Amino acid sequence: MDANPKSLEVHDNTADSQYEVNVDGYLAKIEYILRDDRIIFVHTEVPDALGGQGIASKMARYALEDVKAKGYKVVARCPFVKGYIERHPEYQSLVQ
Repeated sequence: MDANPKSLEVHDNTADSQYEVNVDGYLAKIEYILRDDRIIFVHTEVPDALGGQGIASKMARYALEDVKAKGYKVVARCPFVKGYIERHPEYQSLVQ
């Protein structure tokens, strides 16, 4: 399945504590735990049907921009989010 990441909208589903993208019934997500002024990213999941299209990167960028706007510090337990931050130094100041 081809999905154009530029046209996809990421949403912060606060009820389920995850940033998510829904594409034709497939749900990609970054799960988090919110503690005071910290957000702990714990897991990123993209269904195989959507893999390799940059969706996880789009979610990570959206989540980190949202976190920055809210003034939270980041704890990146999720290997994907941790690697994304390492590759994008503009987000390293968010890491606690």
